[in-house]
Amino acid sequence: MPLQNRVTPLGDLIAAPARGLVYGNRGCLHNGRGEIRRRYGTQRWIACQLQFRGRRRQALMAPGRYTELFFLDEATALAAGHRPCAECRREDYNRLTEFWADLHPTQHGAVAIDAQLHTERIGPKPGERRLHEARFEDLPDGAFVLDDDTPHLVLGAELLAWSAGGYIARRGRPVSGPAAVITPPSLVALLRIGWTPLVPLFHPTAVTATQSQRPPTGEPASSA
Repeated sequence: MPLQNRVTPLGDLIAAPARGLVYGNRGCLHNGRGEIRRRYGTQRWIACQLQFRGRRRQALMAPGRYTELFFLDEATALAAGHRPCAECRREDYNRLTEFWADLHPTQHGAVAIDAQLHTERIGPKPGERRLHEARFEDLPDGAFVLDDDTPHLVLGAELLAWSAGGYIARRGRPVSGPAAVITPPSLVALLRIGWTPLVPLFHPTAVTATQSQRPPTGEPASSA
């Protein structure tokens, strides 16, 4: 039976057989029986490489250890509100901190980054997901929007419906108009300048050829 540790763009945890291309954690979310009991255990939500220095867990979701999470791709991890790990993705993390210094000049270091992202992904009610207003014409490739109550990836001239196993449907992206954006604004800004991470930004089912339709927009045991 699949574990409930696959992450949707909205940050929800679901059980699905597809593992995905990106790994991460947000603290210990499960009990001694491997059952998910909370949405997060810390403000440090990170996204990692699937493999790093040969590290391997003999059993996932071990009692008292952080809950191993899996994302379809980096775009999904960013939408959920996870930032690059400072250990297994040090190059990506360094690029993020350099960008962050320009975006938020008064914020320095991982603690400040995590605190800002937490305000952008969590609403005022416990466990509530925060959405953000923007316009379709202003969104970069890689951002996620909520359309017809379903997370969709913005890619080129299309919106791609998300599933745990890949993108399952596509339709035309509105040329303009309001959008309910899932990806935190600070990470939308990161995508806007062009983000080429160490992990796959898009799952193969996204069909990267759609990127040519518009100008460019630019299992580890890590817990950094």
